[in-house]
Amino acid sequence: MHAVDTTEAVDTTETVDTTESVDRDHPAGGPALGLVTIGQAPRADLRPDAEPLLPGVRLVEHGALDADRFDGDAEAATRRLLAPEHGEAPLVSRLRDGRSVLLGHGAIVPRIADAVARAERDGAAATLLLCTGRFPAVRAGRPLLFAEPLVQQAVAAAVGTDPVGIVCPHPDQAEDVSRRWAELLPGRVEAAVADPYGPAERVLDDVAAAARGLAERGSSWLVLDCIGYTERMRTAALRAAGRPVLLARAIAVRMAAEVVAASA
Repeated sequence: MHAVDTTEAVDTTETVDTTESVDRDHPAGGPALGLVTIGQAPRADLRPDAEPLLPGVRLVEHGALDADRFDGDAEAATRRLLAPEHGEAPLVSRLRDGRSVLLGHGAIVPRIADAVARAERDGAAATLLLCTGRFPAVRAGRPLLFAEPLVQQAVAAAVGTDPVGIVCPHPDQAEDVSRRWAELLPGRVEAAVADPYGPAERVLDDVAAAARGLAERGSSWLVLDCIGYTERMRTAALRAAGRPVLLARAIAVRMAAEVVAASA
């Protein structure tokens, strides 16, 4: 991996008003959790699942790509600038308008650091990075939680030596995801693909099909290993597979709630 030059001549940034990402339903003096997505905030798909797990907690949302443009002639240049390098397993996240974007680590890490700093300026007692990919250390003044280790350690504690099926968003991630989970879990690991950011009319069926296939091939537990998978998708997977289904976003948010409570 090498650093990506973000000084490309095409201007892919715009001024973005991030005040919409601050939760106005809780008093400013209450505990706050920063939610940093590697895509764009706010994450309208996340709040319905996260808020019930965070009673009394103010949510401060910022995205690594909040200032990047995905409209008009700028979109193609932006996507090229952020794309993974050749042979690199991509990261996948959600844009503000619901579309998805493929990202490389080199381009996204500096943007993540900026989003974390913005969350802390908005009063976050702790910040959760909303991605189950693997990242280097990011500078932070308060606790910064990475979803991947939170999810992986919780899953490992739950499943023991049982075979585990992992559902991930993109075919180019499957090999890397299988390897990373196999390094951690003593039982057999297999991956399947279902895009949580795909067409709304198809996404539940796709997740259900991936889960069913993994169960038929012997997985005793299933993990929806992307922050984009929702509680509705978990229900679809559970019904299709008849196996317990662990949801990455729920695990990460529950752990973050504990850290905020400890820091308040």
